[in-house]
Amino acid sequence: MEEKFAYIEGAEQPIAMHPKKFSLWLFMVTVVMIFAGLTSAYIVRQSEGNWLEFDLPSVFYWTSGIIVLSSVFLHWAYLSAKKDNLISLRIGITMASILGIAFLIGQWYSFVALVDMDVYLVGNPAGSFLYIFTGLHGLHLVSGVIFLIIVLISSFRYKVHSQSMVSMEMCVTYWHFLGALWLYLFTFMLLNH
Repeated sequence: MEEKFAYIEGAEQPIAMHPKKFSLWLFMVTVVMIFAGLTSAYIVRQSEGNWLEFDLPSVFYWTSGIIVLSSVFLHWAYLSAKKDNLISLRIGITMASILGIAFLIGQWYSFVALVDMDVYLVGNPAGSFLYIFTGLHGLHLVSGVIFLIIVLISSFRYKVHSQSMVSMEMCVTYWHFLGALWLYLFTFMLLNH
């Protein structure tokens, strides 16, 4: 009795991901679920009536541009890290951090503008949802700015370079995610206010 053994060329390797990256992706999925639930609740509550109509603060347009520009700088920093251009890496992360802080300041001014328009957290649900959307996103953005600063410090300690990219890749992924999340929220609010 002859047994046949076949040699398989190019056998598939199991998909492997760095555990920290996997944790980040799980976290981002939970954030997406939270905002998906909130936007669904917004639509359901809006359809019930008693909904305050108001224009979104104009500062939202500025903050949207700021978050996009910060992502551009961070992506430039990422490409610089891959090429071991540490000066450009540091400049890019610094600019992304400054723009992230500018975004948060802009969000604060959006709250001021809402109060000036007599839109408050407590009161009509339209205002409440707007504060919750922007506040919760702002909280996540604070964590993103902290992450940027940690990676910036690591770059000065020569821990971010072409042979050590995990923290930089995670930072870029999270920051682009936060930017995309804001653009989604802003578009959603524009279309549904």
